[in-house]
Order: sequence, then structure tokens, then C-alpha cells
Amino acid sequence: MVLPESMRLKGYRCFNYLHRAGIRHQSPSMLLRVVKARPELLKPSSRNCEKKTIRVAVTISSKVSKRAVIRNRLRRLIHDHLKSRLSSPKSYQNKWALLTLKPICSKTDLPPLLQECDRLLNEAGLLL
Repeated sequence: MVLPESMRLKGYRCFNYLHRAGIRHQSPSMLLRVVKARPELLKPSSRNCEKKTIRVAVTISSKVSKRAVIRNRLRRLIHDHLKSRLSSPKSYQNKWALLTLKPICSKTDLPPLLQECDRLLNEAGLLL
């Protein structure tokens, strides 16, 4: 499943801001960038959602796998995991995050990949 609308991060201005000002947290198979939210960069239709939520985007390069089916499967699994971990009422924070999977993640099994994701989220202070 996909992330709920209130947790999705969209728009090139948001991504540019995340790349410029984001604090990087790295692991062998993924990179997490976290930054304080700036709602004025969102499209006007997206600004009406909850103000104090974590908005997340997941990017998977074609270097991870040339097949879109595999990339989409990974994205759905990561979205499900993020939705279950970040949608608790305790995690109301005004932050944006960008999770980028590295090419080596295609050779990694799913449970270690999700543990690595949890470790990065914990390191970034997004999990309470």
C-alpha cells in the first residue's frame, strides 16, 4: 500500500530543499535525509493536510534494479513499513524525510533492510 496523503511528500521544491538542507544519515544500503518542514514549499492543495505530521518520500534509482516491478515492490514494502512505524500518535513532528535506496539493497534480504531503516529512523530521531 501507499502512504496516506497526509504523509506523502511531493514537488520538486520540497526535494530541492531536502537535498540542500537535509541532515544525512547513512547505512550500507540506504540514505535518509531529514529536515524541518517548510509548508510554504508544498502545493496549496497539500497544505490543507495535518500540520504536525512527518512527510516522507522514497526514491529508488534504476541502478537498484532495471525492472520496474522489483523497484515498485521495494517501494511498496518500504511504504508499508514507514506507515506502520511513523503513523502512531506519538510521532507528531513537523519534519520531512527522504529515504533513498542504494544499489546494494537489491542484494539484501527484506528483514535486514527494514531493520536498517528502523536504525536510520531512530538515529534521525523520528521514532520515539
